[in-house]
Amino acid sequence: MSCLFLASCANVNTEQRAATSVERQSIELNSRALVAVLDRFDEAQQAALQLQEELTLDEYKLPGLSDSLLDRGKTLLGTPYRYGGSNRKTGFDCSGFVGYVYKEELGIQLPRSTRGLLSMDAPIVARADLEPGDLILFNDRGRGRVTHVGIYMGDDQFIHSSSKRSGGVRVDSLNSRYWNSSYLQAKRVLTEQEVNQPIQTEELLSKIVE
Repeated sequence: MSCLFLASCANVNTEQRAATSVERQSIELNSRALVAVLDRFDEAQQAALQLQEELTLDEYKLPGLSDSLLDRGKTLLGTPYRYGGSNRKTGFDCSGFVGYVYKEELGIQLPRSTRGLLSMDAPIVARADLEPGDLILFNDRGRGRVTHVGIYMGDDQFIHSSSKRSGGVRVDSLNSRYWNSSYLQAKRVLTEQEVNQPIQTEELLSKIVE
């Protein structure tokens, strides 16, 4: 009788060990399957991030010519005014500043004087149609002769080398009393296509405005 009992216990223990072994194998398989799923998830997530970065790069556009021009002008803010000046070391007068920015950034040689800018062969732009990069010519409160020039920035603002008293290169509003009453004319050196196109230095270096 005792032998049968012992044999029965041995069978039970064997079955329990077998069941435990099967359970462990099942857990290991499930764990491996979970790890594989997580690995695939990580790969998919990385692929999605890479795709997003590539799309972002594709959407990025080089700055247009007018943006590049104005960025160059902004680096000169605070440069002192100097009559006849045409470089940042000695300072600028109004036409010297405009000529310097167009020449250094875009390779375009402009007439040196405000009279030359007024008479140059470039489209005249209505005040309501101003675009960034346009040249704005002024007289002294409507007194006829052209006396000043600046570069339109947008939002009724322009950058120019004002005067010794005003601190040289600065940004002003066309809506201010003096500049509003002194507005004479605007000219467009850059065509509408050029304003928004990416910079192509090799083409700009050959462009001369006389």
